[in-house]
Amino acid sequence: MAIPILEIAVFSVEAALDAFKAGAHRVEFCENPFEGGTTPSYGSLATLSMLTDKPVFPIIRPRGGDFLYTENEFNSMRSDVLLARKLNFPGIVLGLLTSEGAIDTDRTKRLVDLARPMEVTFHRAFDRCKDPLHALEEVIKTGCKRILTSGQVPNAADNLPLLKKLVQQAGDRIIIMPGSGVRSNNIKEIMKETGAIEMHSSARKIIPSQMIYFKATMHESLQSTGVDTVEIKKMLEQL
Repeated sequence: MAIPILEIAVFSVEAALDAFKAGAHRVEFCENPFEGGTTPSYGSLATLSMLTDKPVFPIIRPRGGDFLYTENEFNSMRSDVLLARKLNFPGIVLGLLTSEGAIDTDRTKRLVDLARPMEVTFHRAFDRCKDPLHALEEVIKTGCKRILTSGQVPNAADNLPLLKKLVQQAGDRIIIMPGSGVRSNNIKEIMKETGAIEMHSSARKIIPSQMIYFKATMHESLQSTGVDTVEIKKMLEQL
């Protein structure tokens, strides 16, 4: 029987280290949480690569918004893939679509080939495609190792039938990893109902600023996004 895996999406070096301390098996490493996650800076990537040897998968996403990329943006993604490979990360996360809502199989495959031997996860761009069952077959053709999906709704728990169908259709050809809205109060049900063995959660927690002095005229809180280590441990208990 396969051992369940819990991946945590993190948005800083400190959050990644906190997630691993709490027991996370793998992290998806991003920046800019309010953009949905973009590629971390070189400094963040280099620093984290030196601080842990646990599985870190940087996201390769040059900007927020949609997943239809210009040639310049695609070239930026190529450079980031090469950087992640140079820093010896075991995997990356990416996703590209056409304007018609199909998987951009050509450019996805080119990035997958460039990334080898790193694993590639196709992220929730998948949830914006027109036909998820057909898109599954297209992603498989590109050589991706897994698909992160919420079942084409905001929260994975709200479309378990589609997630189950994707898991069954995928078989042992690719991993279907439910994510978005996954928490300790539903992770066990999602796994049971879908048959998925890998789960994804951000377990976000707002971290107050440690500043003593605040400029009152700026009207800002200066909070940051971290991870809830207690929630991570609770999810692991459910697994």
